[in-house]
Amino acid sequence: MISKNIETISLITHIMICIVLLPRFLIAAVMFWLLDFLCIRKRVFFRMKEQEGDAIDPPLCISDSNRLFSVESLKAVWHGHKLDFLKAAHLGHGAPNTEVVQLEDQRRSRILDYAKDKRPLILNFGSCT
Repeated sequence: MISKNIETISLITHIMICIVLLPRFLIAAVMFWLLDFLCIRKRVFFRMKEQEGDAIDPPLCISDSNRLFSVESLKAVWHGHKLDFLKAAHLGHGAPNTEVVQLEDQRRSRILDYAKDKRPLILNFGSCT
């Protein structure tokens, strides 16, 4: 019974996220379609000019396989919108208190445990390479 309730809540949550993200996704899809349309139009005009014997600069989009409005690109846009919507940090809101691990002794703590009164907490994300 509890498992079924959790599944139902999860399903409702996913449906609500899809409803919220759908307008943003559709705008991105229309933009991809318009960009592809412009590239295809330039290519058609370029071919027409070639047939007339008048060479002009090549269009920006030449390859048919490098299309913006494809299933793969739309999946990537949907995934990106979903990740952006579900992220923990949002502009103007409090910072998430993420768990960190000390490298020396593998001790776990939270980022805000290092904050001191009236002093800014500065995080330096470096690279190990």
